[in-house]
Amino acid sequence: MADTLISVDLAQSPYENENIHNRWHPDIPMAVWVQPGDEFVLETYDWTGGAIQNDDNAADVRDVDLSTVHFLSGPVGVRGAQPGDLLEVELLDIGAKPDSQWGFNGFFSRNNGGGFLTEHFPHAQKSIWDFQGMFTSSRHIPGVNFAGLIHPGLIGCLPDPKLLQEWNRREVDFIATQPDRVPPLANPPCAPTAHMGRLAGAARDKAAAEGARTVPPREHGGNCDIKDLSRGAKVYFPVYVEGAGLSVGDLHFSQGDGEITFCGAIEMAGWVHMRVKLIKDGVAKYGIRNPIFKPSPITPNYKDYLIFEGISVDEQGRQHYLDVHVAYRQACLNAIEYLKKFGYSGAQAYSLLGTAPVQGHISGVVDIPNACATLWLPTEIFDFDINPGAAGPKLEIAGGVDLPIAYDKP
Repeated sequence: MADTLISVDLAQSPYENENIHNRWHPDIPMAVWVQPGDEFVLETYDWTGGAIQNDDNAADVRDVDLSTVHFLSGPVGVRGAQPGDLLEVELLDIGAKPDSQWGFNGFFSRNNGGGFLTEHFPHAQKSIWDFQGMFTSSRHIPGVNFAGLIHPGLIGCLPDPKLLQEWNRREVDFIATQPDRVPPLANPPCAPTAHMGRLAGAARDKAAAEGARTVPPREHGGNCDIKDLSRGAKVYFPVYVEGAGLSVGDLHFSQGDGEITFCGAIEMAGWVHMRVKLIKDGVAKYGIRNPIFKPSPITPNYKDYLIFEGISVDEQGRQHYLDVHVAYRQACLNAIEYLKKFGYSGAQAYSLLGTAPVQGHISGVVDIPNACATLWLPTEIFDFDINPGAAGPKLEIAGGVDLPIAYDKP
């Protein structure tokens, strides 16, 4: 077994672990160094650093401080890596920590993060999922059981000063266009809750004030939430700083395409076994602007899907021009409404679409004015038949069961 280069103690705050950081900044020191060709293991916290508990109370989701996330393991320095190289990262294996065989999914309050369908689900709710080997089920969403495709939601390399400055410029300028929007358009630097790894003193304070939040995906990779980056996948990252500075976290046991619940997928603490290699001058050789990847050869073996369409006409009947965001929202809402006919609450259905191995597709972007997006729901994950029939839907899920909810404080 490869050496574990970074360990985490789930009983310890991530702020006490010098091999963890929650901002992107070129001055964060490398936590460990490896050689090209080395394989190694990194343990990770869940993305909130243990803020969400395995219980039936959603107050922790409502009250979580989102300026603290994500807690990442790293950076890992790769000897010989120089700006302009490509860092090849092979994900050899991924798993949950033995002392944490469960995960969570949730919706944030509209006033604290929101989400893809926050107008329809404005209050904090959560579901807990228990792991049985490669399968998972939830006491909060009866009638489903499915295989997980474990993957890191967040993985990437450190930016250089120029790229960091560009991120902050464009995102702060964007926020300024609607400064009072709830949820906000983006998340600016936030020094008070920054964890900068081993960086200390005045240098730490300066970097904390500049460090980019880890919430969005960017040119370096970051929080892309690609469910097919599982065991056996390879990712090719642009290198911006000497040593590359690879970090990883936000592990998911399973996720639907789009991670539509935002506190999305089935979030968990775990470990990643990986190997790194270098392609010298690979950025210029291959014209790379964003990472590229080869997906995992392992996927859940579901072959029967019920596919829901959506077009770029919103819930109020307003027409949008080839808007795939609106179209995918409509596909998701259509699937939620369908699942409610079998006894699920809207929140249970929403959570299921964020956690199960649902596929999302952009099916058409040329037929003006409507884009078409589709959501592929695997029928085999259910304990009952969800296909349409002449007899109509049968109420399978007993009423009165729902996700824990926490309303906003007055």
